[in-house]
Amino acid sequence: MEQRRLGGQGLVVPSQGLGCMGMSFAYGRSDDAESSATIRRALDLGVTFLDTADVYGPGTNEELVGAAIRGRRDEVVLATKFGNEIDNDGQRAGRVNGQPDYVRRSIDASLRRLGVDHVDLYYQHRVDPEVPIEDTWGALAEQVQAGKVRFLGLSEASGESIRKAHATHPVSALQTEYSLFSREPEETGLLETVRELGIGFVAYSPLGRGFLSGRIRSVDDLPADDWRRTAPRFRGENFDRNLQVVDRVRELAASKGVTSSQLALAWVLAQGADVVPIPGTKRRGYLEENVVASEVTFTERDLASIDEVAPRGVAAGPRYDEQGMRTVDV
Repeated sequence: MEQRRLGGQGLVVPSQGLGCMGMSFAYGRSDDAESSATIRRALDLGVTFLDTADVYGPGTNEELVGAAIRGRRDEVVLATKFGNEIDNDGQRAGRVNGQPDYVRRSIDASLRRLGVDHVDLYYQHRVDPEVPIEDTWGALAEQVQAGKVRFLGLSEASGESIRKAHATHPVSALQTEYSLFSREPEETGLLETVRELGIGFVAYSPLGRGFLSGRIRSVDDLPADDWRRTAPRFRGENFDRNLQVVDRVRELAASKGVTSSQLALAWVLAQGADVVPIPGTKRRGYLEENVVASEVTFTERDLASIDEVAPRGVAAGPRYDEQGMRTVDV
C-alpha cells in the first residue's frame, strides 16, 4: 500500500489506517474474535496504522488491539489517545482533562493495556479549555523524551490550539472528522492551517459513521444499543435528507464500477498526500472492500460530479449532539 508522511518529524503510515473504536464501543454488540481477525487481516493487507483510545470501552479496545498485535508489534504504527477523562473506577468521568499529571497517568495506563513499551502516535483526544495547552504539551514532550511516545497529535482542535501546541512540541498529526458528509476542515481553514505548519491530517469517520456505505437504509438497521441512534444525522428528517445524498453517491459509485464506500474513501484519499483516512470496521469483509479504495482514481470531471452531489454543508444535522459539540475545540 502507498505510504504517506504525517508531519515533518518522520512519521510514515500507509495511505489507509484502521479505526478500531467500533470493535468495542459505541456501535453495538462486540465480537472480539472477528475483530481480532480483522486486525490481523489488516496487517496482512498492509493496513498497519491502527487507531484506538483509552476511552473506547473504556480500556477494553486498547486491550483488544494489544492482544491482536502480539507477536507483530514491529509491523504496526500504533496510535492511541487520552483526554476524555477516565475516573479511578475506570469509567468515563464526562469531562476533558489536560492536566500534566493526568497525561503521565494516562500514557502509563495505555501502555499497560496495550502490552507495549511505547506508542507511535499519541493524541490529545480533546482540548481541555481549563488548562493551558502549553502545559499539557509540556507533559507530552516529556513522554517523547522518556521514549514512551514517538510522535504527538491532536484531535478536534482549533487552529489556535494547534499553533500553541506546535510551538511547544511539534505536532505530527491532527485527527478530525472528514468525509463527504463532514467537510468542515475545508470551511474552517483547518486544512490550510495544518498544511502551513507541515502537520499531517488523519480523517476519522471518512464514511460518515457508516452512512455513506449505503447499507443503512433505516435507523432500524442499527443495533438497539448503537450510539448512532441518538446522533443528529441519523434522526428524523435529517436521516431522510441524508439518505437522499447517499443514494446519489451510490449512483456515482455504480457509474465507476465501485461501491459507495470505495468512492467515499477514494475521495478523501484524493484530497492530498498528507491526508490519511482511518475507516473503522469490525468485519474482515468490509475491511477488504475498503482497501480497494486505494486503487480508485478520479478525473477532474469525476471530482466535479462528486462535489455537485456532496458539496460543503450537504449533510443535515450536526456531527454530534449539543453535549458532544461542546467538547470540540473551535
